[in-house]
Amino acid sequence: MAKEKPLTIVIAADTYPPDVNGAAMFCYRLATEMHARGHRMHVLAVRGDKGKTYTEVRDEAIVHRLESHSVPTHEYFRIVFPWEVNQQIDKLLADINPDVVHAQSHYMIGQRTLGWARKNKVRSVATNHFMPENLDPFLPFPRWFKRIVAHNSWKDMGKIFGRADFVTTPTPLAAKAMRERAKLSKVLPLSNGIEVGNYELAAGEVITKNEFPTILFAGRLAVEKNINELIEALPLMSKVPNAIIEIVGGGEQRTHLEKTADDLQLRDRVRFLGHVSDEQLRQAYLRCDVFCQPGTAELQSLVTLEALSASKPVVLANAMALPHLVDEGVNGYMFTPGDRQDLADKLDRILSMEEQERAKMGEAGHNKVKNHAQEKTMNSFEALYRGQEVSTQ
Repeated sequence: MAKEKPLTIVIAADTYPPDVNGAAMFCYRLATEMHARGHRMHVLAVRGDKGKTYTEVRDEAIVHRLESHSVPTHEYFRIVFPWEVNQQIDKLLADINPDVVHAQSHYMIGQRTLGWARKNKVRSVATNHFMPENLDPFLPFPRWFKRIVAHNSWKDMGKIFGRADFVTTPTPLAAKAMRERAKLSKVLPLSNGIEVGNYELAAGEVITKNEFPTILFAGRLAVEKNINELIEALPLMSKVPNAIIEIVGGGEQRTHLEKTADDLQLRDRVRFLGHVSDEQLRQAYLRCDVFCQPGTAELQSLVTLEALSASKPVVLANAMALPHLVDEGVNGYMFTPGDRQDLADKLDRILSMEEQERAKMGEAGHNKVKNHAQEKTMNSFEALYRGQEVSTQ
């Protein structure tokens, strides 16, 4: 059987490393894996500072950084103006001559890329990583106006993604929302995927644990992550009153969260580690005793998948896609968003367990996350790039 020829693939992404968020990391992993499989990879993304469009050659792809502008309500997110970049996008795509394009949202860069692909009869894939309501914290408008923005955004998603040959999103919950609210008839739930083995203990490896029981949060320090609720739950824990929190990540809420810890006189028990390397993050997963994700706007939560693959029990907000990752009492617990006492009780329940019982929970989580193996995800996207139908079964 003849080997299939390599493809030229363009990823259109509004956010890409060095940005730190789930969508950016997915795009990076996708580009890296497809490059390793021999495909020619290009990425269209915003540049991270002021200046004209330029091209950089990275290990995983040729990245075309488009002229962009900062957003006053967000630490690093940037937008492009259509009248500045649309013609540039058209020219870049014409020069690249891709076999397939993969848009990561229906905004800005993704919108123009999908339009170009349809006009030029190039195969296209569209993936949605977030709900329009996720923009709420960054829109300085009244609630009634935000509802109008969200409604129109869903409508636009349906119109723009309707041009793609294939539409995907990370979870069945998100796919259901897109079918109902964006009126997209066919949406494939396809996990972002994770390299499960990256977070397993190596043979003979010993992890130095903290002196006190440790709760870990990892991710962007943003309003919708509700990290303040985790800090405020800490003094409400009665069974394990000496527990500490390690917080990995940076973001616009750090100063506010530090003040919250100071006001509650918890600064010695809440440790802000900031941005860390991949290996330092891995070490944080492996040395913690429980992972907590209090966010209420998660479409999948890669950090939760990583914690599960590190064989850690989890306590997650009962919101959005997070319940899909918890078998209650088996690999962790859910808590009612906003209920600090409920969160404290669930953390207490896990941290007061015998080590063997907690390890059994962690093993159950590790087994659950195998369904999100990165190779399975990448095989599916490669098939879509070749125009082949894919099943989630």
